[in-house]
Amino acid sequence: MRRRSFLIGAAAITGGVAFGAYKLARPHDNPLLAELKPGEVAFTPYIKITGQGITLITPHAETGQGAQTMQAALIAEELDVELDQVTLSFGAPDPACYNTALASDAAPFAPFDTGLVAEAARGVMGTAFKALGVMVTGGSSSAPDSYVKLRHAGAVARETLKRAVADEVGVDIATLRTEGGAVILPDGTRLPYTALAGRAASTPLADPPLRDPSDWRILGKPFPRHDTVPKSTGTQVYGIDQTLPGMLHAAIRLSPRRSVLEGYDATAARAMRGVEDVLEIPGGLAVLADNTWRAFKAAEALEVSWAPAPYPPEMDAHWQAVSESFTDERLDRRWRSDGTLPEMDEALEYRAPYLAHAPLEPLSAMIRVDHGRAEVWAGHQMPRFAQDKIAEIAGCAPEDVTFHNQMTGGSFGHRLELDFLKHAAEIAVQRPGTPIKLTYRREEDFRTDYLRPLGMARAQGAVENGRVTALSLDIAMPSTTASQMGRLGQPAPGPDPQIVAGAWVMPYAIPALHVRAFRVPELAPVSSWRAVGASSAGFFAESALDELIHRAGADPMEERLRLCQSPVHRKTLEAVAEMSDWGTRAKGMGLGVALVESFGVPCAQVVEVMQTPEGLKITRIWAAADVGRVLDPVNFEAQVSGGIIWGLGHAMSAEVTFTDGATEQENYDTHPGMRLWQCPEIEVRGLHNGPTLRGIGEPGVPPAPPALANAIFAATGQRLREMPFSHHVDFA
Repeated sequence: MRRRSFLIGAAAITGGVAFGAYKLARPHDNPLLAELKPGEVAFTPYIKITGQGITLITPHAETGQGAQTMQAALIAEELDVELDQVTLSFGAPDPACYNTALASDAAPFAPFDTGLVAEAARGVMGTAFKALGVMVTGGSSSAPDSYVKLRHAGAVARETLKRAVADEVGVDIATLRTEGGAVILPDGTRLPYTALAGRAASTPLADPPLRDPSDWRILGKPFPRHDTVPKSTGTQVYGIDQTLPGMLHAAIRLSPRRSVLEGYDATAARAMRGVEDVLEIPGGLAVLADNTWRAFKAAEALEVSWAPAPYPPEMDAHWQAVSESFTDERLDRRWRSDGTLPEMDEALEYRAPYLAHAPLEPLSAMIRVDHGRAEVWAGHQMPRFAQDKIAEIAGCAPEDVTFHNQMTGGSFGHRLELDFLKHAAEIAVQRPGTPIKLTYRREEDFRTDYLRPLGMARAQGAVENGRVTALSLDIAMPSTTASQMGRLGQPAPGPDPQIVAGAWVMPYAIPALHVRAFRVPELAPVSSWRAVGASSAGFFAESALDELIHRAGADPMEERLRLCQSPVHRKTLEAVAEMSDWGTRAKGMGLGVALVESFGVPCAQVVEVMQTPEGLKITRIWAAADVGRVLDPVNFEAQVSGGIIWGLGHAMSAEVTFTDGATEQENYDTHPGMRLWQCPEIEVRGLHNGPTLRGIGEPGVPPAPPALANAIFAATGQRLREMPFSHHVDFA
């Protein structure tokens, strides 16, 4: 950590000038208490019981990964209710829902580093996140953040309800039990929780221990996601489905060069059927119409001139900027310096392109601004930051912004950004009292997306006596953290670990292992993309290691196992070796292996490819990941499989490139993912050896590209050092 960053955190943890010691020590107020009516009770910020039902507050956003059902299951396990007995709500954004797990991971130390300095830094970050009330869904942190505190919330409510009954009936609390949303008396009489709300409201909160996992009813076994039926029947309501009486539909036109507006002619657009108005907003124009399609067509009809891009207009200049950043002046940090590097051969170069988020549900938001208040309906991963920004635009206090978080049809990081909410608010303030529903055209989403950064690595190494003895990996990339924090008006706290994520935490005991990060000056604005830096750096690291192993004449799996000194990581590799029956492929088939740790989760994958007359075909994939404890094996398999498909599809065919400062890719036809007929059979195994429960939404992504590249080499003898691979090979 840089001295400045440490002092900022230390000021928070010691009281400082911004936060008093008392404020740091006391818990946040329960936001549910202010809205309670007589006969209702709220145990902690996560459970509300009334005479009509039980509501579980699940503060982490649901972007398709099953986070909402997972949170509900954690509460229900200890509360002794069934998942079909409760109503789920995202609740209102509140500092009480700060993300403890993300705070811990924000410290720039490896997850397996439990030394004094690392733990102190995690404490600093945790205290700062609590004081600031940082409420964020991201970084595969929903499960680890929720694991203890939501189970605790359920246990507190259960035991408090029992205490209320014991006090009123005059029985020993030890003779009471709970089941199916009811307290059961010794004679078998069932008292539903809903009938006990009024009595429990005045009962002191209990503080019981959590149940041992051996006693779990729900967790650890397959349980149904609450959104499976509505999504399967087309009845799921997403943010884009929200409507209000009297609303106007909006579409925007922003610069494809991410530049400022120079001039426009809206004559043709204003004359189109259903168009209400054309408005100027910061950075572009907005069209208001009586339905979405008419707003879209009018936005396309606008004649607009834009300023030049604030970054190099052509792709070659972007790559040149990256290539020129391997200098002492651009060194961000030395992340690994094990041993002394010997004389090594000339460096090999690897590349990863810009990529778009492209969630299936287009970005959308509905906002109404009126009489010093704003109300918002949108799916977002940082609703408290969104409240602050909307309040700034609407000219009101953040507490006067009511934010209704919504189910979202994908994010992959884009709904960590505030762009679409800002634009909706900027339109709404010009039409006070009228609900404004902004929907992005797919092309607008692609043209103005904050991309996954492009990156480059230079690798050198040495081998001796059939073993890898040295690896030096330099990675240059624009800083995702600096770009995102800059848009939030915040400074970037020190070196950016995302530049080398998935690479510097390699679990291999290579005698000389050096990893350095170089920060490329800002080019096109970039953002978090599923698995963030590990999606690129994992490819660089595992590809370079595989080349060294081949040069040594060793087996890719055996040499990784020999080098792997961490028992947890080694068992993950052993699992995929056993699953894939490593080393027994027929002629024309190729196996590739990769192991990447991201978000504290080691994930190993073996990819099998086959040469066909139509091109390379991916036939099977085996994956093992260790999250410490699997909460739902079905959703675990779905998340790992989905991450693999996401990682492979983008590695095979996707990239974003620039011409005249504008993105050349404007829809899925030019930024394709894996097609149904290309999808292989996938086998997933969840392991339970890690000491800490971790999340699985992203760790399936990083190993997929290098495992595929290594498999292609095994099958064809051709090394691929640049994504997308379709530049060099054909896929069937």
